[in-house]
Amino acid sequence: MSTNLHPMLNVAIKAARAAGAIINRAALDVESVRISQKQINDFVTEVDHASEKVIIETLLTAYPGHGILAEESGSQHGAKDSEFVWIIDPLDGTTNFIHGFPVYCVSIALAVRGKIEQAVIYDPSRNDLFTSTKGRGAYLNERRIRVSKRTQLKECLVSTGFPFRPGDNFKNYLAMMGDVMQRTAGLRRPGAAALDLAYVAAGYTDGFFETGLSIWDVAAGSLLVTEAGGLIGNFTGESDFLEQKECLAGTPRIYGQLVQILGKYSKFAGAGDKAALRQAAEEPAPDAAADEADTGGTDVTPGTSEDAPF
Repeated sequence: MSTNLHPMLNVAIKAARAAGAIINRAALDVESVRISQKQINDFVTEVDHASEKVIIETLLTAYPGHGILAEESGSQHGAKDSEFVWIIDPLDGTTNFIHGFPVYCVSIALAVRGKIEQAVIYDPSRNDLFTSTKGRGAYLNERRIRVSKRTQLKECLVSTGFPFRPGDNFKNYLAMMGDVMQRTAGLRRPGAAALDLAYVAAGYTDGFFETGLSIWDVAAGSLLVTEAGGLIGNFTGESDFLEQKECLAGTPRIYGQLVQILGKYSKFAGAGDKAALRQAAEEPAPDAAADEADTGGTDVTPGTSEDAPF
C-alpha cells in the first residue's frame, strides 16, 4: 500500500487484492467451483460469495460506520444511513471465469453523498490494478493513464456487451451493433463491463456502450473514465446514468460521435429526437473531414460520475 494514496483508497486496494487472491486460487481448478444460476445465463459461484465476504470484512473493519451495496448481498451489510457507501462487484465477468476465460475483475467504488470519490478495479489474472481518487487522476499499476487521443470513429476500437437475459431486446442490440460496426475499426465483447470501462480509461479502447448494467458494474469505472479525461453517461449524453441501465463512455470526441449514433436507441430519447437521429443514422458514415468539423466534444453534455446520484 502507498502512503501517497488516499487512506480509503488504500483500504479498497487491500480488499480488492484479498478478493483477487481468492479468485486466482479458485482459477487453478475452476472445474471444481460450485456454480448456481440466478436466472438464465446469469451465474453466481462460491467464489463470488467468498470474494464479496472478504471485501466487506476488510472495508467494515476499517470503516464500521460505512454502508455497503454489493451485487450478491445487496445492502444487508454495513450502516443503513451512512453518507459513505461502498459499491462492490466481487467478480465481474463470472461467466468468463467459470469457463476459464481470463477476462474478469473485482470492482470497488466509494460513493460519498451520492458521488463516486474512490475507485479500484483489479484484474487478478493479469495483476492489473486500476485506481482513482476524485480530482487526482486515474492510474494503472501506479502509472498515470489517459484516454486515447483518437478523434475519428473509423480508427477506433469500441467495446460492448451483448444482451444475454430473457426479455432483452436482441433485435435492438443487433441494430445498434450494426450501426457502430460499420463506422469503427472494430467492435469487441470482452465480457466484464467494469474492465471495459477501465480499458477506455487506459486508452486500450476508445469507447464502450452497453444496456442492462447495474450500479456495481459501472460505479468504479465511471470515475476512472472521467479522471482519465473521458466522458461517460447514457446514450443521449446525459451524465445522470448510474442507475439507468444504459452506459456509454469514450474519449470526448468519440463519445460525441457515439451519442449521435446510439441516441435514437436510448429509452430516454423523445419521439422527435429518435426520428431525427434515425434519419441521421441512415445517412452514410461521416468522412474524416466531417468527423473533425462536427464533433468537437464540447457540444455534448459532459458525463461525469460526480453528478450521478444513486
